Amino acid sequence: MVKPTPTRKLLAQRIKQIRTRQGLSQEELGYKANLHRTYIGSIERYEQNVSVDNIGKIAKALKVKVWELFKY
Repeated sequence: MVKPTPTRKLLAQRIKQIRTRQGLSQEELGYKANLHRTYIGSIERYEQNVSVDNIGKIAKALKVKVWELFKY
């Protein structure tokens, strides 16, 4: 397993934090973002190097700006 980068870890933690704050499951977020629920889970476990396009989809589904996913 590849060690996650600090940026990947931050992104994953922020997605999970915002998702859970909104009361969404991984499956619900995946549906809203048109991404598979297992893909959302793998992002949150730091396993995926997410594309810019998918970051945009996730931000839109969470109703936040892309930069908010990288905010400390």
